[in-house]
Amino acid sequence: MGWQKIGHTLDNLGVEVDLDEGDMPTDAVVLVKVIKEDGSVSMTKGRSETLDWINALGMLTAAQAIENSGYQLAEDD
Repeated sequence: MGWQKIGHTLDNLGVEVDLDEGDMPTDAVVLVKVIKEDGSVSMTKGRSETLDWINALGMLTAAQAIENSGYQLAEDD
């Protein structure tokens, strides 16, 4: 079937992010677990059009750190 936009699919899966008023999302990395027609399970990854591989890797690394330790807001100076 090939590459396709998945915004509607993410909506149907109930994907949400924590954004405040005035926040402007600039990039996204999406990991998707897929169950194939034959019942096998696979994973695929997508990213926003302007996101290069090095920044995608950085976002994935940061996401892993957040998942491992929880998310904390930075303290104001």
